[in-house]
Amino acid sequence: MDARDRPVLIAGAGVAGLTAALAFARRGFQARVFERAPRLEAVGAGLQLSPNATHILRRLGVLDFLRPRAVQPDAVLLKDAGSLRELARVPLGEAAERRWGAPYLVAHRGDLQQALLDGVAGNPAIELVLEASVRGATAGTGGVELLVERAGQPAQAAGMLLVGADGVWSTLRGLANGGGGTSRFAGELAWRTTVPAGSAAAGLVARLGGAGNVVAILHPGFHMIAYPVSGGEAFNLVAFTKGERIEEGWSGKADPEILARAMRGMAPELARLAGDAAPWLVWPLHTVDQRRPWVMPGGVALIGDAAHAMTPFAAQGAGMAIEDAETLAASVPGSPAGATGALAAWERERKARVARVARRGALNHLAWHAAGPVALARDVFLRLRRPESLAADMDWLYGWRAPEDGTR
Repeated sequence: MDARDRPVLIAGAGVAGLTAALAFARRGFQARVFERAPRLEAVGAGLQLSPNATHILRRLGVLDFLRPRAVQPDAVLLKDAGSLRELARVPLGEAAERRWGAPYLVAHRGDLQQALLDGVAGNPAIELVLEASVRGATAGTGGVELLVERAGQPAQAAGMLLVGADGVWSTLRGLANGGGGTSRFAGELAWRTTVPAGSAAAGLVARLGGAGNVVAILHPGFHMIAYPVSGGEAFNLVAFTKGERIEEGWSGKADPEILARAMRGMAPELARLAGDAAPWLVWPLHTVDQRRPWVMPGGVALIGDAAHAMTPFAAQGAGMAIEDAETLAASVPGSPAGATGALAAWERERKARVARVARRGALNHLAWHAAGPVALARDVFLRLRRPESLAADMDWLYGWRAPEDGTR
């Protein structure tokens, strides 16, 4: 029996789920994507897509849909929040594309999701089922069954594999983790806003160097990232501070004084930017224990934030989800024989890479929030490194390639 005779069931129509649908369809599988929302909206904020992710989007035919709404920045600039002095510059743009074989892009999450939806819309092998809330699942030697609720009525779907791509607050994580594996608040808040080009706030971002670059502003009490999105029609800003746990979701509520207090003592231009860019939406950073299982016998696999939600300090949340989706689809055999072993091997390989990315994010956070002598040592280190040397440090991450499997 060919496994392609039964569909791949995917819970969640975010970046991970839609990428997985396209990756499986490219290999001859039918894919059914179940999404609890009644319609897909542009939630979230900006994201960075490094070459390890964009080469996959190109392979899946999505990059052409995304490019008109994305921006290819010239560099990543690291700046001190007190003086706005440039500490380091990592070249991107055409240099990055030559070095790593694919573009480094910044985009609004909604634009990436729309590009993925454009790819899905033209693919008869993919069915998108909206307003379908996952209630449970069972897995066994005969395949998987997904229990969903639609319009208040229960329904079931059967398939050869169940992919949990339902995000940091995953319903399916408990299935793969024996009822455990809830996410954990990381103790930090992300403050985000998007400002239109031509606004006072956008003018300040441009003067900071953000018109054609990714700018990272470093300070012991916070750090801020700014870059253009939506084809240059807007700028994404996100600042990270310590904070108390708030309501889970994309736009929780927190006291703006937390952000204002963290940004005291910074350059006057940044103080104005914090005010001009208001209002800021807030979301709590949650992580998932990556030591817990991502797969279970019978054909269940978690990908993206459902498997390994991490802090965003390596700018690889979307990238790791895209890598997960492509590599999972490539690892599933065309027949049921060997499927369990293939999933276990996929999990081992992915866990090793994701763990390394998480360590890089922790190192970035430590460096960006450094104070006193540690900050001085950081600044000297960065001053002594050539831009090309800083780029070479990222070869292991940005230069990674999903294995080719002969699929056309």
